[in-house]
Amino acid sequence: MSQAQIKLGAFLMGSGHHLAAWRHPRAHAAALDFQHYLRLARTAERGKFDSIFFADNLALLGSPELASRTIGGEVLDPLVLLSGLATATERIGLISTVSTSYNDPYLLARRFASLDHLSGGRAGWNLVTSATDQEAHNFGRERHFDHAERYAHAEEFIDVAQGLWDSFEDDAFLRDKASGRYFDPRKLHTLDHQGTYYRVRGPLNLPRSPQGRPVLVQAGSSEPGRELAARTAEVVFTAQQTLAEARAFYGDLKARLARYGRHAEQLKIMPGISPVLGRTQSEAEDLYAELQNLVEPSLGLGLLSGMAGGIDLSAYPLDGPLPALPESNAMKSRQALFIELARRENLTIRQLYLKIVGARGHCTLVGTPLQVADHLEEWFREGAADGFNIMPPLLPEGLDAFVDQVVPELQRRGLFRREYEGRTLRENLGLERPAHAPRNG
Repeated sequence: MSQAQIKLGAFLMGSGHHLAAWRHPRAHAAALDFQHYLRLARTAERGKFDSIFFADNLALLGSPELASRTIGGEVLDPLVLLSGLATATERIGLISTVSTSYNDPYLLARRFASLDHLSGGRAGWNLVTSATDQEAHNFGRERHFDHAERYAHAEEFIDVAQGLWDSFEDDAFLRDKASGRYFDPRKLHTLDHQGTYYRVRGPLNLPRSPQGRPVLVQAGSSEPGRELAARTAEVVFTAQQTLAEARAFYGDLKARLARYGRHAEQLKIMPGISPVLGRTQSEAEDLYAELQNLVEPSLGLGLLSGMAGGIDLSAYPLDGPLPALPESNAMKSRQALFIELARRENLTIRQLYLKIVGARGHCTLVGTPLQVADHLEEWFREGAADGFNIMPPLLPEGLDAFVDQVVPELQRRGLFRREYEGRTLRENLGLERPAHAPRNG
């Protein structure tokens, strides 16, 4: 039996994941430049990454001040961007975030099926439920759905999307010119969904896609998020700060699969890692210090306030402790992570925002390629991860450095592929192609 290997995703964000990345002299600061993203996608594919991934938000990110002094005001629609990148890449997976709270299941199912067809089977959907009232305001609501309600929406939404993706059986389309039969009507299935939140007749006006269905990705780590992931997700992106926390999350989520008739290999858990690389430890630390020194205190505090649940922290001393925070209706698991991080390391508010400006709660590694490879290997072998979502702090050089320096070391250790296993995202992730499962007639 071949040795299990690490899966790798490249989480791409403008100039890089560090809040102040765009200000660095070597950063690419034009967030709307297609050639920039094309270069990154091809670099990740050269490095044999499983996928590239784009987050999304349906509002101006953060406060107007925060957006005006970062690249938060420039966010391309990731599905549109990935459609362009699909034509210029061959093997790498294309994962886009789309919210269930402010989208329609029929339109979403059609868009992702289209991307899967156009890319030859490389599409993935990162399901989120949105987090902010700013998004709600753009869709006719005074405030965002309560946490429990939006997950109830998501549960039904994903069932509808999966049903629509199975509108046609795999061999329904004959395209027989001699007989004049384009498809076999007996292999068409109308969903006719009548639910609590959605009424969708169907069928989808597209054949079943190359992967059967796009790969389902989730990032929620709250209790409802974990349960939805255990039932439906095939990849989970997660923020974990320590090996112990990552192992606990990994074990908990994998243990939930059995109640839904699933096994461990049907779900890949990939914590986010932001590697600040240098040829020496000193060089890596110098780069990290350069980025940290570019952080304006008001922006660091604004980021922390937003991600901690929209709580205004400006009234508290920056060099004092994090105050007791009311439970958030937004990013519950991320708020809990910040509270635990501040408590465990006895951090002030200033120290906490400086801790999270690089990767927004994900693990930041500052060191040499060997040290980063050691860390990934330890988490992988210790049952804390099936792979990692790599979040370069500075682009494009951070992705270049990882592909040119860390990937060869992982390959040397037999921990990462030298060639792609197949042409679809499912094949490369080692995920089964789902059988056709019509919901009605």
